[in-house]
Amino acid sequence: MRKAIKKFLSLALMMSSGLMAFADTAASNPLVFGNNRLSIITPTLLRLEYATDARFIDAPTLFAYDRSSMLSPSDISVRELGDNCYEITTPALRIWYKHDGFPFSTSNLHVFYTLDGKEKKFTNRFLPKNNLGGPVETLDRVTKEIPMNDGILSKDGWYMIDDERTDLLVNGWISPRDTESHIQDQYCFVYGNDYKAALSSLGAISGKVPMTRKYIHGVWYCRYWDYTSDEFLDIIRGYDKNDFPLDNIVFDMGWHTNDATVGTGHNGHLNWNGYTWNRELIPDPKALIDSCHARGVTVSLNDHPHDGMRPHEEHYPAFIKALGVTDGTVPLFNTADSNYMAKFFDYAHRPSEDMGVDFWWLDWQQNYLYPHVRGHHSTTLAWINELYYRDSQRNGKRGAGYSRWAGWGDHRHPIQFSGDAQANWELLAFEVKLTACSGQGGCYYWAHDIGGFRGDPNPELTVRWTQFGALSAALRVHSTKDKRLDRRPWISGDRETKAMRKMYHMRSEMMPYIYSSVWQTHNTMVPLNRSMFIDYGDQKESFSQPQQFTFGDILLAAPISTPGSGADKTAAQKVWFPKGEVWYDYFTHERKDGGQTAQIEKPLEEFPLYVRGGWILPMQPYTPRPATAALETLVMRVYPAAKDADNVFSLYEDDGISLDYQKGIYSTTALRYTQKGNRACVTVAPAEGSYPGQTMRRSYRLQLPGLKDGAKVTVNGKKAKVEYDEAAGCPVVRVASTPVNKPVTIEYNI
Repeated sequence: MRKAIKKFLSLALMMSSGLMAFADTAASNPLVFGNNRLSIITPTLLRLEYATDARFIDAPTLFAYDRSSMLSPSDISVRELGDNCYEITTPALRIWYKHDGFPFSTSNLHVFYTLDGKEKKFTNRFLPKNNLGGPVETLDRVTKEIPMNDGILSKDGWYMIDDERTDLLVNGWISPRDTESHIQDQYCFVYGNDYKAALSSLGAISGKVPMTRKYIHGVWYCRYWDYTSDEFLDIIRGYDKNDFPLDNIVFDMGWHTNDATVGTGHNGHLNWNGYTWNRELIPDPKALIDSCHARGVTVSLNDHPHDGMRPHEEHYPAFIKALGVTDGTVPLFNTADSNYMAKFFDYAHRPSEDMGVDFWWLDWQQNYLYPHVRGHHSTTLAWINELYYRDSQRNGKRGAGYSRWAGWGDHRHPIQFSGDAQANWELLAFEVKLTACSGQGGCYYWAHDIGGFRGDPNPELTVRWTQFGALSAALRVHSTKDKRLDRRPWISGDRETKAMRKMYHMRSEMMPYIYSSVWQTHNTMVPLNRSMFIDYGDQKESFSQPQQFTFGDILLAAPISTPGSGADKTAAQKVWFPKGEVWYDYFTHERKDGGQTAQIEKPLEEFPLYVRGGWILPMQPYTPRPATAALETLVMRVYPAAKDADNVFSLYEDDGISLDYQKGIYSTTALRYTQKGNRACVTVAPAEGSYPGQTMRRSYRLQLPGLKDGAKVTVNGKKAKVEYDEAAGCPVVRVASTPVNKPVTIEYNI
């Protein structure tokens, strides 16, 4: 009996010291030490929890949305050091932990990592000093640069997100968590110089940024104006007549009636919120939407949902009946109530969607009224973005969000609307900087008000803003209800029209590259618009270039954000060219070797845009509907590398709208450029994979600005004709229509 008691006391002592708890989980991940749990999610991401009752949280949150990722125990080693101390290592980190029975702190947890070749120590005391910036919620009424929020990237090589007080997601709905016993929940990104590892870790815990509907990345027209049906169709005809592309048209608040008599209202008006079509302006909404669709243009509607459904709405009686309200009261908009939100979508949105509306612009500005979901810690913006995105995924479609930025985790609801920015040069410059940094905080795709929302008309500013917009996630114009402000690109003057047409055409031609880069972002969590230090952080100059960014892997842009001078309105922008690469001016083909900074002057029609040498830039011929046109001719622009090279770019294709990509139903084509000495080879590999509607044959047009006069070119071993393309300003080789499952090889001297 005494032996049994002694054994029991010994066992209790081991458990109180954490040894037994550790022994039970030493071969697994997470590691549990009594009331402490250490989860190693990736080699550079740790989760620290402390619960007084050792009951830890496994339910997801709006930030920690994906609980499936966990580093394999085979990649973790644990060594006992004595005195309840342990050394835990991952492929990137060395962790010292002393199990003292208290929450994780600077006293019991040290994480060692490598930064700039030296070992550094991280503790979970959150004192960030050198953060590299992230997104802001909105640019509403912003007139100049403002402080940015944090991103996860820092010169210190670490960042921490405290998720302790956020709501849980239980059976798909938010639920307040117990913060009395579960008192610590921290996510420690410790990555040193490996910024791409940090971004990958964000996807591991928060979910990857999803593939967007392809047309989201096209050209949009939007204006706060009460247009009639005929006027909407005239806008589409105007784009076509004036040789500008268009993919999506937005109906602002004029689409619905404005005869509400009750509600909280917004901005002193009761009519911003509405769901009944204004048939004085739009007598037959379905006919209008059908006409837009027949012209290849999608339709989205503005929505300020803060007043929900009110008695003046067409579908209010059915809504009230379905909701079970019988006392005559007008129910307040309530994002906390799953039944209310389900009925809201059924009766506020579904009738318009049944007419063919493609997606909604969630123009949520009511944080002063509903800052948080009732009874919860979650902000209303964060939760409503989630709800709208979920609802948009009906019928097998990808979600289509279009709302203001709501913080960590909101990258799962693209695309974000940056708000009503002021039209001035200072704000344009800030948007360039903000856009380059926003992916670092998870805001991957901005839809800006190209040209600015309000301010005095300035055609030159609009042109320069358009150049920036042509290399943003969407080329979307917007302006306030001011008869002087209309962003249709052909009404600002002949020269400005020609300059903007050049940019709109470039955007159309770039769509294969843009969409393939979106696929890359989905897989890697590396932003489409990215700060220079993400790719070139080993070069100190990369940290001091706020007015330039890379756009995907191959393009470097430095939009002009100051007024020009002279007849050509020539303006300059400083451009840093990373060493180890060679860069070519997209417009003039001029070569710039890396490792230098230059002041680049450009007339109104151009801006500093450079193509990385030694890669294949995939494009398409100009089309007025760039986001939906079949890729029947692949245009490939290739500049020589600085030295021998072997680089592959993956062309990505799918149906552009369904969730089938999650099942592997898509196609990729390897575009390979090799260079050895003065001999270069472009290879189009056979397409891998398939999807409904896939283009099965295509022709090729190879643009070769670096080709020497008289150089011989062969296509699949046979001599090919070389032409000069005036529009591209370079030699071109054309390859006739070929099955996409057949390789094409083009060889030439440089």
